[in-house]
Amino acid sequence: MRRRVEFVDTDMAGIVHFSNFFRWMEQAEHAFFRSLGFTLHSQSPGEMYGWARVHASCDYAKPLRYQDLIEVQLRVTKKSVATITYELVFFRIDTPELSTPEDHNGEREEVARGAMKTCCVSKEGSETIRAREMPADIDAAIDVAQGSV
Repeated sequence: MRRRVEFVDTDMAGIVHFSNFFRWMEQAEHAFFRSLGFTLHSQSPGEMYGWARVHASCDYAKPLRYQDLIEVQLRVTKKSVATITYELVFFRIDTPELSTPEDHNGEREEVARGAMKTCCVSKEGSETIRAREMPADIDAAIDVAQGSV
């Protein structure tokens, strides 16, 4: 997933606020599921299904600033009957400031590395949310990646 850092993403020092990395991790996860033809959350009368966050972390190596072009790479590192664990790597791409994210394949510089573990959950009627096995079609579509980014 690629995006340009917006002014709203930055703090008073002009550096991307740490919390935005977590939003971008979730956006990358949504993009990953969409690429497979699925959604992370669905709701029908009396039933809800989705993915609850069990763990999220991020280590920061270099700051990002307004107008930086970033790329978030997601890979599945573990999968169980009900959970998926991701590694997410954030890169700054060296490119002219006003170009669109799709226009460039410049040099990449790693700026942060995150991890996220999600659990498949459902809720029927008034019961509480509970862990459940991931749907078979989603399980079949997701492979654990080999190596690291």
